Amino acid sequence: MNGADTAFVLISAALVMLMTPALAFFYGGMVRVKSALNMLMMSFISLGIVSVLWVLFGYSLAFGDDVGAGLLGNLDHIGFKGITPETLTGGKEGIPVLAFALFQLMFAVITPALMSGALADRVKFSAWALFITLWVSVVYFPVAHWVWQADGWLFKLKVIDFAGGTAVHINAGIGALAAVLVVGKRIGFKKDPMRPHSLPLVMLGAGLLWFGWFGFNAGSALAANGTAANMAMNTQVATGAAMLGWLAYERIRHGAFTTLGAASGAVAGLVAITPSGAAVNAFGAILIGLVAGAVCSWAVGLKFKLGFDDSLDVVGVHLVGGVIGTLLVGLLATDGVGGLTQLGRQAAGAFSVMAYSFAVSWALAKLTDKLIGFRASEEDELSGIDQAFHAETAYDFSAVGGAAAARGTSAHAEQQIRNKKVDA
Repeated sequence: MNGADTAFVLISAALVMLMTPALAFFYGGMVRVKSALNMLMMSFISLGIVSVLWVLFGYSLAFGDDVGAGLLGNLDHIGFKGITPETLTGGKEGIPVLAFALFQLMFAVITPALMSGALADRVKFSAWALFITLWVSVVYFPVAHWVWQADGWLFKLKVIDFAGGTAVHINAGIGALAAVLVVGKRIGFKKDPMRPHSLPLVMLGAGLLWFGWFGFNAGSALAANGTAANMAMNTQVATGAAMLGWLAYERIRHGAFTTLGAASGAVAGLVAITPSGAAVNAFGAILIGLVAGAVCSWAVGLKFKLGFDDSLDVVGVHLVGGVIGTLLVGLLATDGVGGLTQLGRQAAGAFSVMAYSFAVSWALAKLTDKLIGFRASEEDELSGIDQAFHAETAYDFSAVGGAAAARGTSAHAEQQIRNKKVDA
């Protein structure tokens, strides 16, 4: 066993695990206060569901020996059958298979969680749990096999996806779009203000995502080596460039540099560099980041023009950012890899995943709706799904009223407090 590489992969797995709670904060701050806890839970539940499925059959479907045509792994490793703590990758020297499996599990966990932002404020929690159970089983596990297993058909096609542009971001982004089209728009979409209730939470989540993404990207080298160092550096500079690109577009288009724009731009850069960072140099990473930041900032407005209600811009950031990063690596890859031939391979990978994920995700959303109903009731949506599904609220506003009364606040001030509650 290579101890240094094993330690590096285990630490990277822990960093990627942190990204799911970070995503919960990022999304949780972006929604209205009445559904903040539900948004947190839509990410957190993935840690439970996907972890169990991964051991039962997910790892085997994704990384088991191919059953034919490069589409799916076999079931030889159900329940991690045949895998012991001494089983190593790479023959005589490598890392434990369990370390690799743990690292890949964290990718499987965060991918459906990414989709949750598109459906904020309006779906049953039980339906969401059922949907992601079906989705990772039928969509994520097979696509991960296509992209990362040596026998997978996209791997054999030589599609470059170092850390998840196709399997994670394009997959989640297009799947989210399919689910949105089934579930429908929020009540008041394009009419009522639906502003983020806590921008500090958004910034905290974005910062933790940025931190954890070093494990996501550099850890995908599966070794403490130069490839990991290159990927880590490119992750940093692409993310910084994307934030600047988003803010520049936002300033020109809307006249302000917003904190939400800075956070969203950073995430767009993280998404775009994920598939490409190990194959480009630092200048290529900066270019990818700038393009992703500006284009994703433009793309988030498409939902208003096209009429689909992607609540927290999963399509505009993850789908568009994933496509940008996946395609640009075809042109910017170094060492003679980049060119039109590689661009064609990248396009084949991106659009084949989009087609499969959209069709199957739409079918699974329809099935979920038919079985137990996907959409929350109108009453629950209007009153707040935190109380309806979790019997809790994110903040105790009664303490605010009590303190005001104790200070002898005027009736006018008390009415202002009540109005703030209603607005929230």
